[in-house]
Amino acid sequence: MAVVNKELEEVIMHSVLEELAKKGLLTSKSQDHVMSVAMMDKPLAEFSAAEMVTFPPGNEMQLLNPVNGDAVKAMMKTTPARIGIGRAGARSKTMSWLRFLADHAVAQDAVFLDVSEKFLQQMNLMSVQSAAANKDEFLTRPDLGRRLSAEAIKKISETCEKNVQVQVLIVDGLSSSAIEANIPDLLPALMQGLKSAGIKVGAPFFVKYGRVWVQDHVAALVNSEVIISLIGERPGLGTAESLSAYMIYRPNEKTVEADRTVISNIHKGGIPPAEAGAHLTDVLKQILTVKASGVKLNQQK
Repeated sequence: MAVVNKELEEVIMHSVLEELAKKGLLTSKSQDHVMSVAMMDKPLAEFSAAEMVTFPPGNEMQLLNPVNGDAVKAMMKTTPARIGIGRAGARSKTMSWLRFLADHAVAQDAVFLDVSEKFLQQMNLMSVQSAAANKDEFLTRPDLGRRLSAEAIKKISETCEKNVQVQVLIVDGLSSSAIEANIPDLLPALMQGLKSAGIKVGAPFFVKYGRVWVQDHVAALVNSEVIISLIGERPGLGTAESLSAYMIYRPNEKTVEADRTVISNIHKGGIPPAEAGAHLTDVLKQILTVKASGVKLNQQK
């Protein structure tokens, strides 16, 4: 029985790794690490097709004898929810269960992996850190993610341009995958839109282990009129790449959540990143014109 369990373990691990690789979320370093944890003696690329478990297309109905197959297919086109997957007795089918494990692994990676230094260099982003010392502290102490470390305060004070109209932050939040998947298209579109509108923008920079409220701390240091945070959303089993944009006009110690304007669900399956950049430009122009954000902005439209 132990041998069977070990073989099943390896099949599941192979499948999860394959799905991660397909989605571009498995670096060679992390792949080798996971392999060693699973006590495998060769890298994923060396396994033959016969040794791997492949998934059917995600939009393929797996019900054997549906009463109304067309209705199920129509529903599947409108949602990423797990419907039409069938069952084996009272349990999920093997393929459905393996896909669930793979998607769960992708979601976990989005939370626990950091945005790579290579990515930050490619995007030419200065990097600072919140008061959270590491990932564990960031996850267990949200308050530390809402303010900057002493080193970050010094770096921002000495480096960043002051008194700009808009300051852009890129914040990892709860999904590093969302940052690396969306920022390459979103940030250039946003910066170009603001430049074309004649809006003075500070150089964007990255905040590691940051929460939404860290934007208030940054705004106080650079004295910007509006600050916008492009932050990774909490990943789910539908996608781990969703990004949100939080915007606020001159935050202070009396700021509440209702003062923030939020555009969420930015990813390839939601609001496309480049399209979001253009939309965010329009929203920021409104905020600067009205000199308000959040509920106050909506009340004046």
